Amino acid sequence: MRFFKFANESAIWRRIALCVCVASMPLASPAEPMHAIAMYGEPALAPGFDHLPYANPEAPKGGTIRLAETGSFDSLNPWILMGNPVWPIFTQPGLLTESLMTRSIDEPFTLYGLLAESVETDPDRTWVEFTLRPEARFSDGTPVTIEDVMWSYEVLGTKGHPRYTTVWSKVATMQQTGPRSVRFTFNTPDRELAMLMGMRPILKKAQWQGRDFDRSSLMVPVGSGPYVIDRVDPGRSISFRRNPDYWGRDLPVSRGLYNFDVIRYDYFADASTMFEAFKAGEIDVWRELVAARWDRDFYFPAIRDGRVVKSEIAHQRPSGIIGLVMNTRNPLFADWRVRQAMIEAFNYRFINMTLSGGKDPRISSYFSNSELAMEPGPATGREAELLAPFADQLPPGTIEGYSLPEGGTRAIDREGIRAALDLLRQAGWTVQDGELRDAAGRPFAFEILLNQSGSAMRTSAETRQIVDIFVQSLRNLGIRPQVTLLDAAQYVERTNNYQFDMTWYERGLSLSPGNEQLLYWGHKGVTQTGSKNWMGMNVPAAEAMIAEMGHAGGAEDYRAAVRALDRILTAGRYVIPVSYSRISRLAHASRLDYPEKTPLYGDWPGFMPETWWQKEKK
Repeated sequence: MRFFKFANESAIWRRIALCVCVASMPLASPAEPMHAIAMYGEPALAPGFDHLPYANPEAPKGGTIRLAETGSFDSLNPWILMGNPVWPIFTQPGLLTESLMTRSIDEPFTLYGLLAESVETDPDRTWVEFTLRPEARFSDGTPVTIEDVMWSYEVLGTKGHPRYTTVWSKVATMQQTGPRSVRFTFNTPDRELAMLMGMRPILKKAQWQGRDFDRSSLMVPVGSGPYVIDRVDPGRSISFRRNPDYWGRDLPVSRGLYNFDVIRYDYFADASTMFEAFKAGEIDVWRELVAARWDRDFYFPAIRDGRVVKSEIAHQRPSGIIGLVMNTRNPLFADWRVRQAMIEAFNYRFINMTLSGGKDPRISSYFSNSELAMEPGPATGREAELLAPFADQLPPGTIEGYSLPEGGTRAIDREGIRAALDLLRQAGWTVQDGELRDAAGRPFAFEILLNQSGSAMRTSAETRQIVDIFVQSLRNLGIRPQVTLLDAAQYVERTNNYQFDMTWYERGLSLSPGNEQLLYWGHKGVTQTGSKNWMGMNVPAAEAMIAEMGHAGGAEDYRAAVRALDRILTAGRYVIPVSYSRISRLAHASRLDYPEKTPLYGDWPGFMPETWWQKEKK
C-alpha cells in the first residue's frame, strides 16, 4: 500500500507569512507584468520554472482511465443553473476549457499563466490586466482572442451560474487595452478579485452566436484544453480524447500532465452499483470514504491477484462540512435552540461506531484539519475584535467557544435526549400524548429529503442507515419525521429551489476561501435559486468576515477572519456534522501510477487524473 505524508502545514503558513513580509516591501514599480500571482506574498515557482512540483515530466502518454459518477446528466453546459450537467467539464478544470490562469494545488492560492502569458495589477489590487499568449488556440485550430475572453466574462457574469454573477457585480469596467490585453477595474476593495478574474472558463464566442447560453444543451462545447469530447451517451457516459495538437502541451504548467489518451466517465444509479462495477473491473479508480469499509471490504479477487492496489494519499485541505443540514427558511428550524436539540438527539458516537468503527474523526468545524479552523475555547486577539461588533446578534458559543456533544455508546443517548428536550421546551415545544407539539397543539413535523443515488461522500444505503438511527432517536422526543427518497434529477430540482426541511449536505472548502463563501453563506442565497446556502442563513456577521478576508493585508489577518467565519458557521448549528478523513483512500488498477510528490491539497481536482499515467508494458 502506498502512503505519502506532508511536511507540517505550520511550515507552509510560516512561509506564507514570510512572503507577506517580502510583499510589504516597496515595489520596483507600481505595476509590472508577472508570470504568476499569489493571494499573499510571492509565488513559489520563479519565472522559467520547468514543471509543477507534483507533475512527472517523464510520464508516458497513452492508455485509458475509466472513472465513474453517480446519477445522470442531461446537459453539457455546466456554467449555468439550468439542467443537470455533466460535472467533469466543470470539476476537472483545464480538461476541456481553460482559463487565463491556472491554480497550483501545491500552494494555498497561487495562479500561474495559462492562456495568459502575463498578469499585471496595482499594489492595492483595484484592477488587474491579462495579456493573452499569441499561440493560444481552440481545439478547432482557431486563435483564442480578446473578443472571446471579453464575451465569455460578460455572458458568464450576466447569464451564468450565481458563482459567476456574484463576482461580476464587483467589476466596474472591462476594457481592451491592447491587441491581446484586457483590464478589469473593480468597484469594491477586495484583493481576491484580481485572482478570481483569472479563473473563468474561456469559451469560443462564435460557437454560441444565435444560441441561448442560459439554456441547457447537449451541444459539445469547443474549448482550448488538452482534451475534446469524443463520445456522449446522454445520462450514461462521456469520453474525453486527448488532442494531439493541443496548443499548450509544452507549457511549464502542462508538462507531465494530461497523459491518458482517453478519460471516460460512466454514470451509475447509485454508489453500491458503482462499487460492484469497480470490483468487476469496469472502473479503474474507487475513492473510499469510510475507514471501516476500507479495512473490511477490499479483499475481492482483483485485490488478491494484484490487478487492483490500495493507495493512501495524505492531504492538508479542510474537512468542509458533511452531514444533515437544517433549512432555516422553515420556521421550525429558525430557532438555534431547536437546531441544537437536533444535534443533541443525533447520537454521533453510536452512529460512527456502527458505520465506520469510530476510526475517522468528527468534523468539529468547517475548516477542520487545517490552520484555518477555529481553536477551542473563546475567541482571542483579532478574531475577538472582528466578532465583537456582532456579539448581540450571534448565538451562544460563537465568541465564548462551542463544541459538539460527544454522544453515547448505546443507540439511545439518554443524556442527549434530556438536553434536547430541555432546549425544545425553552423554544416552546413540549411532549403532549407522546407527540412533540407547540402551545397551539401543532406537531413538530418535518421531512428529511434524500438522494437515492447517494452522494460524493456516502452511498445511499449508508446515508439511509445514518438517517434511520437518527429517526429512531427522534422518536424519543415525540418526533416522527417523514423520509423521502428521490431520483437525482428530482433531488437537484428540489434542493436548487430549497424545497426541503432537512437533507444531506456536503460542501468542500479550500485553504483559500474568499468570495465564493458569499455563494455558500450569503443572504442572497436565501431566495436566489442554485446557491449553496442550503441552510438559508442570513447573518451580517458572516458576510462581514467574508469581506474582511478580501481586505486582509496579510496572512495573520486573513486567518483571523476565516477563523471568525468558522465560529459563526459552526456555532450557528446549521448542520449536524459527521466524520471526515485525513487521508484519501484510493483503490485503483495496478496499471495506473502517479507521482511520488503529493501536493498540499492531496488527491484533489488537478491531481487525479491530470497527473496520473498508464504504466508502459514491459
